[in-house]
Amino acid sequence: MSKNQTSQISDEVLIERFTKGCSLSFETLLKRYETKVYNLAMRLTRSAEDAEEVLQDVFVTVHRKIAGFEGKAKFSSWLYRITVNAAFMKLRKRRQDHSVSLDDLAPQIQNKALSQQFTYDARCDARAVSNELREALETAITRLPDEYRAVFILRDIDGLSNKEVGDIMDISTPAVKSRLHRSRLMLRRKLKKFYEDYTSETKVVATGPNFSKNAA
Repeated sequence: MSKNQTSQISDEVLIERFTKGCSLSFETLLKRYETKVYNLAMRLTRSAEDAEEVLQDVFVTVHRKIAGFEGKAKFSSWLYRITVNAAFMKLRKRRQDHSVSLDDLAPQIQNKALSQQFTYDARCDARAVSNELREALETAITRLPDEYRAVFILRDIDGLSNKEVGDIMDISTPAVKSRLHRSRLMLRRKLKKFYEDYTSETKVVATGPNFSKNAA
């Protein structure tokens, strides 16, 4: 079977074939999702080593439990739920709190959760401010409770719908909206404090974060 033909086979068909003994079907599923799983694990753990281990753990779990997949949600949602759980187990085990890079966050934050615009005095060192803001934001995100951080990453960074996030986290759509709203408020308060502390110390003439009322 050609690569093009394989890519057109649905997840459901591949799962059915695998449960009937076709190992090639599982390999196709793995290749289809391994990059997405790894990227999500990286966003959650911020460690290449941890992300690799999560990837392996996820597909071991999928291989073991796929026969019990009932198809009530999309396979991808079920897979991402396993990934989220595995990533947070890894974090708790290592007792480390990793951050999400601003390089990943910038487009989504500007449009949704943390829309902001600073104006600086001509003498202001913009590079230093940017570095401090980056550090403050990364610290704020790492301190979000796991369930809020996962919703924030899946919804505002990865751009999934409320329903998709709900399927992944096994929570209702209203619960997704509530956690997302609270995570944004937490980040907003942290950045507001950073801004106030910064302007108090440097006396830079600037306008603070302009958080839209519609962000939530």
